[in-house]
Amino acid sequence: MKPRDYIDFLGVIEKLKCNTRHSWNSQGKQESVAEHSWRLSVMALLCADEYPELDINKVIRMCLIHDFGEAITGDIPSFYKTDDHEAEEEKAIAHLMTLLPPAMAEEFTALYAEMNALETPEAKLFKALDNMEAVVSHNEAPLETWIPLEYTENLVYGEANAQWSPWTRELRETLKQDSIKKLENAKNG
Repeated sequence: MKPRDYIDFLGVIEKLKCNTRHSWNSQGKQESVAEHSWRLSVMALLCADEYPELDINKVIRMCLIHDFGEAITGDIPSFYKTDDHEAEEEKAIAHLMTLLPPAMAEEFTALYAEMNALETPEAKLFKALDNMEAVVSHNEAPLETWIPLEYTENLVYGEANAQWSPWTRELRETLKQDSIKKLENAKNG
């Protein structure tokens, strides 16, 4: 990749540091898409020992690139996302791939296809962690940043995607208990 193309691509995805998500951090600051992707990547790195048979580097690459399209489209919370939003994000990803060297674009396009198909263990782990990173963020954020829907959604979000492995099921159940405790503490506090 030529230095100018490299810098130009970084300039496009820099918007991931600017575009905010629906989630807030523990200090009451709205989270950026880049912050979500970074922590999601760390989550994959930290659970590598649980999945010695998986290509964790592939999972980390999925975590790093999965929201590239949101540099162009911005973030739409999953509970508001429509098929039109999905199509718009896919179009943005396709455009971004034209800015990369062919071999890299081919690799990333294959990763997107694998993530969307949700058939490989790597894609399943990525998706389960992606869902659960949002739950972790909500559990850390002040309760006043939650919208009414999240009082129930945080208890079930990502449950289906966590079912593929015992470790992700246990992690999801632990996060659910944390959500319940947060809600109970607020009610009793």
